[in-house]
Amino acid sequence: MSDEVVVVVGAGGMGETIARRIGAGRRVLLGDFNEELLTRLTEALGGDGFAVTTQRVDVSSRASVAALADRAAELGRVTTVVHTAGLSPVQAPVGAILNVDLLGVAIGLDEFARVIAPGGAGVVIASMAGTMATGRLPAELESALALTPTDQLLSLPFLAEGAIADAGAAYGIAKRANQLRVQAASLAWGERGARVNSISPGVISTPMGQAELAGESGAMMRGMISASGTGRVGTPTDIASAAEFLLGPNASFITGTDLLVDGGVVAAVRSGALNLGGAAS
Repeated sequence: MSDEVVVVVGAGGMGETIARRIGAGRRVLLGDFNEELLTRLTEALGGDGFAVTTQRVDVSSRASVAALADRAAELGRVTTVVHTAGLSPVQAPVGAILNVDLLGVAIGLDEFARVIAPGGAGVVIASMAGTMATGRLPAELESALALTPTDQLLSLPFLAEGAIADAGAAYGIAKRANQLRVQAASLAWGERGARVNSISPGVISTPMGQAELAGESGAMMRGMISASGTGRVGTPTDIASAAEFLLGPNASFITGTDLLVDGGVVAAVRSGALNLGGAAS
């Protein structure tokens, strides 16, 4: 058994698939808010030969994330960190999305920068919603999202209660912030001899993705899929393949960047083949 530790924060559909892809022969630490899920995955992954440890974590709590990072360091050399934890607009209101999707990622980047081993790498799961938000926020707001100290992030006036119209808008801002925070954090991670990048998935067939397809935005999302270059919904395996690349030696010169894995949806929007209402033109 290697002394390398793989940390996966958010053990749902993508998290489990990534853990299975990269966790063989290493110690796997799964962190999630859902203790029933952690129990199930301990049995499932353990039964398949993985060396699994789990710990409940609230990603919006610095103390909770710090405890997870410390636990990872106790297990061995923390060479891989994957942050998939998040809420979608159909699952949560504005405040919860900002706490989990925005603040939670910022805290994770800070805390795992303390323990990541030289030569290690991290991946944050952002979203194509963040890519679509590029250019919609003034430069000074993007700078604030990127560089404001983590513990002051939710005090920014444009993130204050009532300042964001709805959960969808909050999600777009949070996911754009993920991309920006990763870019900024790559410097601190680099000082440890480590790399960090983000992946922005499109519509992926996870429980979260299926909930969105069944929700108010479902028709728009199906229009996106239809107009995209691949014409299909993504799978957790698609994201695991991207993560495996970014976390591996073939990406040793890649850090502080975002990999869009959306099947061509953003390309369809930007080419004019798809309007923002989701209809092909």
